[in-house]
Amino acid sequence: MRGRQFVGRTIRHRLTLKLYRTAVPRSRHRSAGSAHAAPPHGAPPRAATPRALWYRRLPWTPIAITLLLLLAAAFAVSPIRDAATFDPVAEASLAFSPGYLAIAPISDVLDTLTLLTVGQHIALILWAIAVFVVIRVMRARSGGTTARREIAAGGLFLVGLLATYAVAALVPRPMAQLSVSDATVLSVDFHAHTKYSHDGRAGWSEEDVRNWHRAAGYDAAYITDHRTLDGAERGIASNPPLAGEGTMLLQGLEAFFNGEHVNVLSAGRRFKGITTADLKDVDPQALMLASLIPNAAPVVIETMPGNLNKVPALSEKGVPGATAIEVVDGSPRGLSQTRAARARILHIADSLSLALVTGSDNHGWGRTAPGWTLLRIPGWRGMPTDSLSGAIENVLRRGRRDATRPVERVVAGGSDPISLALAGPLVTWRMLTTLGADERVMWLVWTWGLLMLARGLRAYRIRPSSTT
Repeated sequence: MRGRQFVGRTIRHRLTLKLYRTAVPRSRHRSAGSAHAAPPHGAPPRAATPRALWYRRLPWTPIAITLLLLLAAAFAVSPIRDAATFDPVAEASLAFSPGYLAIAPISDVLDTLTLLTVGQHIALILWAIAVFVVIRVMRARSGGTTARREIAAGGLFLVGLLATYAVAALVPRPMAQLSVSDATVLSVDFHAHTKYSHDGRAGWSEEDVRNWHRAAGYDAAYITDHRTLDGAERGIASNPPLAGEGTMLLQGLEAFFNGEHVNVLSAGRRFKGITTADLKDVDPQALMLASLIPNAAPVVIETMPGNLNKVPALSEKGVPGATAIEVVDGSPRGLSQTRAARARILHIADSLSLALVTGSDNHGWGRTAPGWTLLRIPGWRGMPTDSLSGAIENVLRRGRRDATRPVERVVAGGSDPISLALAGPLVTWRMLTTLGADERVMWLVWTWGLLMLARGLRAYRIRPSSTT
C-alpha cells in the first residue's frame, strides 16, 4: 500500500515538473545558487538593480548645458569688437537691463538669430530639422510610434520654428545697449527707415525709430527713407533741444547714384535740390555744384548690399564720389555681404580714403543692433539738431578713413561650405563664449529651474488621490 502511494506521488511530481518546464521559459530555469536565479513561480518579476539604472535618472540635458557654459567661459570673448581690426573696444561695452537678464537665454538666442546671414539662417534651419529627425527616430526605436503621432510632432516642430522667428522679428523685448565711457564720443546709426519708406514696416513711426535706437544705445540716427523725407522731418520736429538730452533723429535720403544705393546726409535740409524731383536719384551736376564750397560737400555713403565694382569715386569731370562706405549693414543680405567681403570693403576704403560706418538698415523688424559708429566730437552733447548733423558730417568729410571707429556685435562668421555645414555648433558655441557673467548665471537659473519645475509637475500628476 505504501509502495503504491510512493509511486503515485513520484509520477504526479514528474508530470507536474514536466508541465512546468513546458509552460515556463527556459531562461527562468536557473540554479538556486545563481546570482540571477529566477523568482518562484507566480512571484512578481524582480526590479532592476539601482546599479544598472542610476545613470538613467541623472538630468543629462541640464548637466550638459552646465558643462558647456563652464567650458565656454574658459574661452570667453567680448560681445563687441572693432569691425575693421577685430580688436576689443576699450571705450565701449554692452550693457544689459534687468529685463534683458531676466530672460537671458531667450534674449541671447533671439539676438543671435537676428544677426545671422542668409546662408546661416538656411544652415541653422537644416540643423534644427536634422536634430528633430534624430530625436524622433531614437524615440520610435525605444518606445514605438505611429504615423499620426509623428505627423503631429512634425507639425508642432514647424509651428515652433516659425514662432521663434516671428518672435525675433515682431515682439518687443529688452535690447542689449552700447555704453560709451568717453564723454566726447557719440554713437551713430547712418541707415534707418520708417513707415513712410515704401519698404518700411506698417505703423513704424519716427518715435518707434527713436525708441529702438535709444534702447540700443545710439546717440543719433539718420532716417534715410526711400523717395521721401517725411519720416526724417517728423523725427527732427520732436527732437530734444540738445543732443545730450536724448537720442537725436537726423535727416538723410536713400537714393540711386550711378546705379548704386547710397545714403545722402542732410539731402533735404542743407543740400536741397541735389536729387531729382521724385527724390529717386542723385543729380550729378547738382552734387558737383553743391560741392564747390571747400570742405562742405554733401556726404554720400555707399550702402550694402551693393556692387563693390561700382562704388562711386571722384570722376574725371569733378563729380564727387562717396565719402563713406558701410562695413556693417543690419539686413540679412547686408550682413551676408559685409562679412563675406569684409577684406575687400576695407581695401576699397583704404584705396579711396572712405570713412567706415555702420547701418542698422532697420525697417521695423527685430530688436538687435548689429553695429554702432563711434565718432569723437567734443561738446556734442550741447548741440541742437542741425549743429550736430553738421559736426558729424564734417568729421566724415575731413577725417575720411580715420574719422570713425565702427563697432559690431560678435557672431560666428564664415560663408565657406565648411562653416555653413557646421553652422549649428559654431553659432551656438560663439553665442556661449560671448556671454557675460550675469548672463551665464541666468542661463543656469533657467536650466535647473525648468528641471525642478518639470519634476514638480510630474510628481503632482502621479500623486495618489486621497481616499475618504
